[in-house]
Amino acid sequence: MHWDDLRIFLAIARTGSISGAARRLSVQHSTVSRRLRAMEENLGTTLIERRKSGYDLTEAGEELHLVARKIEAEILGFEGVRSDLDNSAAGELRVTAINNMASSVLMPIFARFSRAQPRIELHIQVSNRFARLSERDADIAIRLTNTPLDTLIGTRLVTVASAVYGARGYVEDIRAGRVAETWLGVECCGFHMDWTKAACPDQAHTVYVDDTLLTLAALKAGLGLAYLPCFMGDGTPELVRYRQPDPHHDLGLWLLYHRDLRRIKRVRLFREHMQREIAAIAHLFEGRIT
Repeated sequence: MHWDDLRIFLAIARTGSISGAARRLSVQHSTVSRRLRAMEENLGTTLIERRKSGYDLTEAGEELHLVARKIEAEILGFEGVRSDLDNSAAGELRVTAINNMASSVLMPIFARFSRAQPRIELHIQVSNRFARLSERDADIAIRLTNTPLDTLIGTRLVTVASAVYGARGYVEDIRAGRVAETWLGVECCGFHMDWTKAACPDQAHTVYVDDTLLTLAALKAGLGLAYLPCFMGDGTPELVRYRQPDPHHDLGLWLLYHRDLRRIKRVRLFREHMQREIAAIAHLFEGRIT
């Protein structure tokens, strides 16, 4: 069997669908389907069964899954050993970052890194979900958390504070007693969901949003109050703080990577660049109005 075939099989097993595997591997749906059929024909057995909820592994598929994961671990381990010998500031570097940061405050920082290191091919991926760095979904993940996984190593770049924001006119009306508080139903992440539930226990929401950029847009439209990271809220002239940051809501912004990549020069250069750049604008993340 070829390793490329096993990679496709692993992607199907992990995503639960052929289309999901195609997106993960950046190939055509037909390519994944054709390679899967060829594998099953060569092995003389069915590996995956179609269900209403997606795809399930057969007994043979489960056995192959165990074998393929072991082979993958060996290959990735070898790549890590080889990478220790790679001291060049060149090659591909895949970075996954949170949408609201990547598209705003982080993009100029990424741009300066790219200009400073033109031989490094920077791939920026936007995702709020957990990145499987051990499976090389990405080389580096920039994430908000206070509990990074023990299997990863990284650097805490800065503390990210959050506050309650609303449109200027709406907040003035609340404080003048002309309107009652209305909270957005925020479903973008567990943090904001928990904070919103504590602030508005009756959950009497008329508008729900599932992304921080949508929250920002809804606040600007005067649809209610909501928590936002201070780097977003303070940087939006249409909004004002309704409540000041609470230290209990502080989160760490982490730059995380797999330990096999710790000696790769392009990873080290990117980490050092991010540390310098974030330190220069730490007040934006920490909610310190200057």
